Amino acid sequence: MAQLHCYVPDDVAAQFKQKAKQARLSVSKYLAGLIKNEVTEEWPEGYFELFGSWEGDPLKRPEAGAYEKREGLE
Repeated sequence: MAQLHCYVPDDVAAQFKQKAKQARLSVSKYLAGLIKNEVTEEWPEGYFELFGSWEGDPLKRPEAGAYEKREGLE
């Protein structure tokens, strides 16, 4: 497995460590997951199972209203 090194400002590192802790992952595993999601061209696992799973009120699209009249291009 490849090993990568990078430098970030101290405040960014602190925020990143906090996010990893909230996700209950090591900093290394959390960063590896972010990188994998960024470079992978696949749909996330379970993505298509979400279709049709909305359980709230039906979504309603408001009326678009009238189109405005514009002058033609010359």
